[in-house]
Formats: sequence, structure tokens, C-alpha cells
Amino acid sequence: MLQEALSQIFQIWYLIGAALVFFMQAGFAMVEGGFTRAKNAGNIIMKNTMDFCLGTVAFLLVGYSLMCGAGNGFVGWGLHPLTDFGGTDWSLFTFNLVFCATAATVVSGAMAERTKFLSYCIYSIIISLLIYPIEAHWVWGPGGWLASLGFHDF
Repeated sequence: MLQEALSQIFQIWYLIGAALVFFMQAGFAMVEGGFTRAKNAGNIIMKNTMDFCLGTVAFLLVGYSLMCGAGNGFVGWGLHPLTDFGGTDWSLFTFNLVFCATAATVVSGAMAERTKFLSYCIYSIIISLLIYPIEAHWVWGPGGWLASLGFHDF
């Protein structure tokens, strides 16, 4: 019973952390909006919103499997939240989802006023579909090669 209570508390802590990281999206949007010309502020806000919208779909369909699935030290596969709905740790999924979307948003400031909206959306999908999940698997996934070398994150 104590183990179940601790598990629930840990899941709540994950969700609190996810909410805090989600607010980073708004922070990046405000910083990027402040660094661009006024006529492009709406574009920046929309790009930050699309990071999360497109990133959620990409991370749900493929990214989470690449990150948390059993595989080799480089990439995971086999775990899919839509086929194992009851066995998926949704608090862990949400926590990693907001980190994935925020990782895509970090670059939007460097790309502000330099790329077309569609090009940015394609970039965001690629980050959420492949780049972030594979990199995160190295440390947080089961059997990740950096974790096996002793690397620790947070």
C-alpha cells in the first residue's frame, strides 16, 4: 500500500513538473515576440503553438516509442501508447511530451523571421518525431548508451 501511494505521489510530481515545463512554451513565445518586429509577433506565437500541436501528434505516433521502447542503446522501439493504453505511464508520457515540444521551441527564436511557416512546421515535426526521442532515449530510455556509461540527467 505504501508503494502504491509513493507511485501516485511520484506521478503527481511528474505532472507538476510537466506543467512548469509547459509554461516555458509561453516564456519562449514572449521572449521571441520581444526580439522580433511587431508585424511578426503573431507569426511567432503561432509557431510556438504549432510546436506543441504538431509535436504532440508526432510524439504520440512515433516519438514516444523511439524514446521509451526497448531496443538497443541508440534507439528504442516496440512500446506504443495507443496499442497499450492501460500499460502506458501517462504522467511520464506527458512529462516527456512537454520537454519534446519545448526542445522544438528553443530553436524557433533563432529561426524567427527567417523561415516560412510551413518550413518551420516541417522542422517541428522532425524534431518531435525523430531527433528529440532518439536523443532522449540515450539517457532516459531503457538501455540508453549514455546512461550505460554512467551519465545522469536531473
